[in-house]
Amino acid sequence: MKQLSGLDAAFLFLETPEMPMHVGALNIYELPRGHKGSFVAQLRHHIEQRLPMLPVFRRRVWWMPLNLANPAWVDAKPDLKKHVVSVKLPKSAAQGDGMAEVEAAVGKLHSEQLDRKRPLWRFFVLEGLAPTADGRKRVGVYSQFHHAAVDGQAAVAIAQVLLDLTPEPRALDIHPSKRPRTLRLGVGQMLRGAIASEVMQITGIINGLPSTLGTLAGAAGVALSHTSLLRLGGNEQPTVSNVTLAPRTILNQSITAQRVFAGVSLPLPELKAIGKAHDATVNDLVLLLCGTALRHYLLKRDQLPPKSLIAAVPISLRAQGDTTSDTQASMSLVSLGTHLADMRRRFAHVKRATAAMKETMGKLKSILPTNYPSIGVPWLMEAAVALYGKAKVADRMPLLANVAISNVPGPPVPLYLASARMACNYPTSIVTHGLALNITVESYDKQMDFGLVASADAMPDVRALADEIRQAFEALRMLHAKSLSRATRAAPKPAAPTAKPAAARKKAAVPTKPRAPARARSTR
Repeated sequence: MKQLSGLDAAFLFLETPEMPMHVGALNIYELPRGHKGSFVAQLRHHIEQRLPMLPVFRRRVWWMPLNLANPAWVDAKPDLKKHVVSVKLPKSAAQGDGMAEVEAAVGKLHSEQLDRKRPLWRFFVLEGLAPTADGRKRVGVYSQFHHAAVDGQAAVAIAQVLLDLTPEPRALDIHPSKRPRTLRLGVGQMLRGAIASEVMQITGIINGLPSTLGTLAGAAGVALSHTSLLRLGGNEQPTVSNVTLAPRTILNQSITAQRVFAGVSLPLPELKAIGKAHDATVNDLVLLLCGTALRHYLLKRDQLPPKSLIAAVPISLRAQGDTTSDTQASMSLVSLGTHLADMRRRFAHVKRATAAMKETMGKLKSILPTNYPSIGVPWLMEAAVALYGKAKVADRMPLLANVAISNVPGPPVPLYLASARMACNYPTSIVTHGLALNITVESYDKQMDFGLVASADAMPDVRALADEIRQAFEALRMLHAKSLSRATRAAPKPAAPTAKPAAARKKAAVPTKPRAPARARSTR
């Protein structure tokens, strides 16, 4: 029996119709030239061939009696006709690029919960897009995975199985599992497993308590030192503190079930070059662009607070090489500097804020739990979530963050699914009560793809924010160009060789006669 970890199970207990807890992506695919037949049928066949290497596709949740503790995973054979389905886009999608219709469809589908009686994933093939300029057919593929089953890094591992480096699908050395399948669990088996897991978790907590307390004390010292430096600093603050309450905005309210979605792509090589020139990471640039876009979006609507917005930024706790299909992540906070009108100062603010976050999280990362004792937890969590939503607690309680922003490293080369070439990869993620906007970013080939998901009542015009991200990138380009220009003007010019006057050069060319020695004067 494999019981869900405390963190994975939490995504099941936190889920309500207003807060579906699945992640995924929107991909646009270009089919091979002269493609015939149904891409939906081809995708089903492709997934069926690779099912032995995709355990998350072949399991479902089995609930503990009376919901006493965390549920467990059991084997399940997916009905691919239910998990891979076709969606017809409006006829207007055949005009232009069709992205408005695709984004509307994704917003609607992202509002729907996954069926917990089946494996927790789905693929929707969005058909009806106009072909490319050279006549290739295009389809959209919107995928869903419950966060109880995968996090961002686990989704990348799934993509590595499903996707190929060439249009010709690679041959995989697949060996069927010899493990006996477990399709259901008995009451006694589940209770024994839950109690054994409980004992193991409590023992681990007790054994690790001394080192945990020491690490917490060290991290608290780092956070307080950053806060002290901030208070003591003048106009040029040496550091930025992320330990502060966030201001309330239109994004920080109780949400409904309706979602809206938008995507935007930026050139990755140029972002990397700008980051290198300014001693910044790509993640620094992502936070700067999102913060700048949010500042302009709220300013145009007279909604910009005088205090900086705070971003909730997921941090992966996954060990290198770990590809298991579960959630191993925690959350950190980063100040976006939206109170600063000057982009150069905002850039410096974000770099200092991320440096402070990394120093603090570096100390905590080793002790942050992804599993913990669970007996009785499901009752408490489900009751608390129901009360939290119905009482609209998010509208009144103090805020730790205003927006969720996540950056996931993706594949650096073009990829193919069932012989179709992926043109873009826009992530889709979760919004919650109090955090009505989620921006998830993933690199792909030579581009950086931003996926924006928002609650429709809080930000119905999320496309406007996506356009602001593009405008923020243009402003960053201008800032970079000005920096290069200043650096060029400030560079010392090499001294030119001193040239002699023409007359001097001519005189030097004529040899002079030797002067006769002077006569000695007589002393008489």
